[in-house]
Amino acid sequence: MTYKAPIKDMLFGIKHIANIDAIAQIPGFEDAGFDTAQAVLEECAKFNEGVLSPLNWEGDKNPSF
Repeated sequence: MTYKAPIKDMLFGIKHIANIDAIAQIPGFEDAGFDTAQAVLEECAKFNEGVLSPLNWEGDKNPSF
C-alpha cells in the first residue's frame, strides 16, 4: 500500500480557507506566504511518502478492524 500526500487539497485550504496571503501581511509573518507553505508541504510529503509510510508495512498487511 502506498501513501500519496494530498498536497493540492492542503494548499487549497491554506490559500482559500486560511487566507495565507492575509496572514503574510501581518508584521513578523512576511515569510509565511503561500510559496513557503507550498515548499514546506512538498518536503513533508517527500518525507512521509518515502520514510514514514514504508514503516507501517506490517500494519497495512494486518490492519486492526
